[in-house]
Amino acid sequence: MHVGIIGIGNMGLAMALNLRERGVDVTVRDLRTGPETIARTAGATVAASPADLAAAVDVVITVVGTGAETREVLLGADGVATVDGAGRAVMICSTIAPDDVIDCAAGLAQAGWQTLDAPISGGPARARAGSMSMMLGGAPALTASLDPLLAMLGEPRFVIGPHPGDGAKAKLVNNLLAAVNLAAAGEAFALAERLGLDAKTVLDVVCASSGQSWIAADRIPRALAGDVAPRAHARILTKDIGLALDCARGVGQPATLGVAAQAVFARTCALGWAEEDDAAVLKACRQPDTA
Repeated sequence: MHVGIIGIGNMGLAMALNLRERGVDVTVRDLRTGPETIARTAGATVAASPADLAAAVDVVITVVGTGAETREVLLGADGVATVDGAGRAVMICSTIAPDDVIDCAAGLAQAGWQTLDAPISGGPARARAGSMSMMLGGAPALTASLDPLLAMLGEPRFVIGPHPGDGAKAKLVNNLLAAVNLAAAGEAFALAERLGLDAKTVLDVVCASSGQSWIAADRIPRALAGDVAPRAHARILTKDIGLALDCARGVGQPATLGVAAQAVFARTCALGWAEEDDAAVLKACRQPDTA
């Protein structure tokens, strides 16, 4: 199986390196030459465009940042759908709106491509190890046919439903909860510091007590150390909260805590930390709110 990956940022590049280490033929495409150079050094081929990549591979994986970018690389003038996809598949691994997934799948189908909605979670380290979680939405036969590739990319894998868009919905539910947890953790540890407590000791207490969460255990240690090198940019989780809230509004579901978390992350970005790790939310919570 020859795999193409469009969008080799933190997650996409880690996926490409993981597959190359397992002996898979990989072709990549990105707008930045730096990640492409790293992938080429690992033995990947670099394509000149999404269409060129699509013409060369059996499966296309997209890991670009937004729904608009996903539409462009898949349905744009030089996109995947300009290439006959008969017998081949696209995996959409980006976190985007369910409607964007559905529309892309429909456009790809006109060119013969099948679509598996396959958003991912876990961060670059787990992507590199092939142990990120995956939420799958697509035809059962397609999911089964891609299982050997999926097994190299992620564990655990959850089959959410039979339609593209189902995986995106589950991912947005997860990311809404992650954002609320992280906003709450930022607020709590800013309070601990303001109370004169040793925040690292408080973190030990939290991780052994009822306030524990994976997000706090993962993000807060590096936030306390001042390490905000981006594994997951603050702007990306801010975007994901907005998508989740759009879904909530669409079905009439109140999301009070989600709205509060969105405000915390919007403030983090407004203070100039959009390109830092989302752990930078602690820095925002330390700042007096003058609004």
